[in-house]
Amino acid sequence: MDTKHCYAELATAYLRGQGAEAGLHRFKRTSGGLPRVRRVIGALRALAPKNLLDVGSGRGAFLWPLLDAIPELPVLAIDRLPFRVADVSCVHRGGISRLTAARMDVHRLALADRSFDVVTVLEVLEHLERPQQAAAEVFRVAQRAVVASVPSKEDDNPEHIHHFDKASLEALFLAAGARRVAIDYVLNHIVAVALR
Repeated sequence: MDTKHCYAELATAYLRGQGAEAGLHRFKRTSGGLPRVRRVIGALRALAPKNLLDVGSGRGAFLWPLLDAIPELPVLAIDRLPFRVADVSCVHRGGISRLTAARMDVHRLALADRSFDVVTVLEVLEHLERPQQAAAEVFRVAQRAVVASVPSKEDDNPEHIHHFDKASLEALFLAAGARRVAIDYVLNHIVAVALR
């Protein structure tokens, strides 16, 4: 197995947990990392969370770089798709014990109020029929902050059913309970840090 250009520890754990090389491509590093991923990781480093809930982890575009960049951070990765949860569970079974996975719907999180120091919802809100309900739920379970990213302009992805701009994203989180929302634009994306 060539993990030279991968998140080697995570890819190796996946293989141990899965027992096959299928899907190893999902751990491939991008040259220098995507600007929005770097910006989110920078925001998380500044927040220095005690633990993190990653909502809609998907194929790990943010999750794998995050786990690599902040190696001691306990993370619960949730997704509504069983095969996505299974992938993350393989990494956990393979030895990354600080990473756990669960199948959950962001509109009805089976988690206690303020149970996670920080919550990330990265490239998820634009896919949801009820982003207001999702924002309220992630704020309910966040102790200090929610970090979100969304595309900054409309595109031809048929799965993107909502478009956000600075004003609408800020309003979404203020309505959910944020006292302050910092917005940053990063190469076709908006990154928001919403503080309690």
